[in-house]
Amino acid sequence: MSSIAERLGRVRDRIRAAANAAGRDPEEIDLVCVSKKHPESAILEAYDAGQRVFGENYVQELDRKAAALAHLADIRWHMIGHLQTNKAKTVAKVAHTLHTLDSVDLANELAKRLGEARRLDVLVEVNVSGEPQKHGASPGDLEAILKGVEAHPSLALRGLMTVPPFGDLNEARRVFETLQTLRQLHGGKARLPDLSIGMSDDLEVAIACGATMVRVGTAVFGERTTS
Repeated sequence: MSSIAERLGRVRDRIRAAANAAGRDPEEIDLVCVSKKHPESAILEAYDAGQRVFGENYVQELDRKAAALAHLADIRWHMIGHLQTNKAKTVAKVAHTLHTLDSVDLANELAKRLGEARRLDVLVEVNVSGEPQKHGASPGDLEAILKGVEAHPSLALRGLMTVPPFGDLNEARRVFETLQTLRQLHGGKARLPDLSIGMSDDLEVAIACGATMVRVGTAVFGERTTS
């Protein structure tokens, strides 16, 4: 069985090859290792192999792991799962980046919890595909939410995020290209420098479509084995 370090190396090779194929600089693309439901020991293996950015889907798990690994001063925690306003306090306390802001109410609550002590990078999640089971803002609500983020000095607007339908690379490409178009309609790279798109199965497509962050879990950590 491959080690986490070996799998991490292969993912980095995929990112580099996809960037080169798209005529892009691989350094433009950040790898967010999705560590949800994997133990702290697995995160430490990836950390020892040079990884510093980790993504969690659940607030309680994020809080627990951030506390357990607080001695790693340069580790960066990204919240990539849906966030309810009643859990904003925890994310404001421990996360460096939130990928899933989807309402003005959530922006207001995060700003209240952050106060003046911390600044949180945020991406607005957009439900491009319109799937009812998915979270995210509708494209028609996007501008109001962007302005809601920009109203708070403690929130740093970084870009947009979306999740495409699973298992169809052509549909993933359509969704990613639509998100690119939305970025252009709402200020372009100057206002929204980052696109958080792409996971283990479609990161090459995402990079071709302009991803600056790819969220990869299974290809690095293997199948989830813990709750």
